[in-house]
Amino acid sequence: MDYTSNYNNTNTQSTLTSHTDENLSEVLELENKLVSSNIPTELKEEAMRSVQRLKRMFRMGGYSGEFENVNKYIDWITRIPWGNISQDNFDIANAKHLMDSTHYGMDTIKDLILDYLATMQLQNTGLASSIPSQIRTEQIEKAPNMVALKGSSANAPVFLFVGLQGVGKTSIAKSIASSMGRKFVRVSLGAIGDVRTLRGTPRYSIDGEPGQIIKALIRCGTMNPVILLDEIEKSSGNAGLLNDVMATLLEILDPEQNATFVDHYIDYPVDLSNVFFICTANNLGGLSAALLDRVEVIRFTSYTDEEKEVIARQYILPKVLENLHLSSDHLRIDDDVWSLIIRPVGFDAGIRQLERNITTLVRSAARMIIEGKPFPIIVTSTNLNEFLIPDQGPLS
Repeated sequence: MDYTSNYNNTNTQSTLTSHTDENLSEVLELENKLVSSNIPTELKEEAMRSVQRLKRMFRMGGYSGEFENVNKYIDWITRIPWGNISQDNFDIANAKHLMDSTHYGMDTIKDLILDYLATMQLQNTGLASSIPSQIRTEQIEKAPNMVALKGSSANAPVFLFVGLQGVGKTSIAKSIASSMGRKFVRVSLGAIGDVRTLRGTPRYSIDGEPGQIIKALIRCGTMNPVILLDEIEKSSGNAGLLNDVMATLLEILDPEQNATFVDHYIDYPVDLSNVFFICTANNLGGLSAALLDRVEVIRFTSYTDEEKEVIARQYILPKVLENLHLSSDHLRIDDDVWSLIIRPVGFDAGIRQLERNITTLVRSAARMIIEGKPFPIIVTSTNLNEFLIPDQGPLS
């Protein structure tokens, strides 16, 4: 009798049983993860059917290559913050203070944001708690059947900030999110040549995963963040692909459609109506007329030299000094110097070159301090060339 053969068969069977038990336990973990999640019922039932199919296969001693796909899919859908809405802050005074502290001027843009916050406050809290009592009494007497406004952030507008580089489109969007108490995420659309970047790749593809919109919700952890779609006019240089991207953007931004946005990987409607979308573009070329019809175009004008000087003094210089652990006790800049560093070679609509000039100047002063030169270091129009390289800005 071949005891060796029997031993090998028994050992093999034991190994298979061990692997089966291990695989089955992993499937049970998936099942528990799915049960404890707060994903929509229909989606949960569909995913549960895939889990049950895996359980049957593993109990029969088989192995399914489908496990990795199911595991990956359940991981993604359970990470989506279904129904998680962060509390909005509609305090207009707080929003104005925050935007003023980070951006000089831009009164038109700031007024539009404050108008929107006021509208949202009326929609969420009702007229009764938002209007002074005397005015409220007069309105009720005139219209006794008046009903308080109702609504949600589903009525959020879609802003399209249009302007040249460096005029503050992205930074003001961050300030808007901070003033509202919402999470902020930026999705860059520059050079996107595949619509799957936004809409996702089907789950049974080799590289299947959600698109950038779903990933943005996951990163924020809420269903009502501020999502910045940056450089939407640079989506693709290929006309056919650009049309596909524009059509997808239309679905994402249109309040009539985005409540049932379907990512190809998730393959289930995801409500984007609570998201505050802000788009940026350097120009309107390449954008479809249908897309422009869904957004509020806000044009950012170029900064004047007077505005740049205020921004340089009150915003840029303090920030650069703080980053280098310096203060006004270490560096002083004469008044007549500012006019020499705010205008670079040619015309710059924004403040990026100005910020680079100031940063270079402060770094040069920091080196002088490290080398033992007594401070404060005083920058004048006569010694400016010691702080800025000759081909940077006004000295070229």
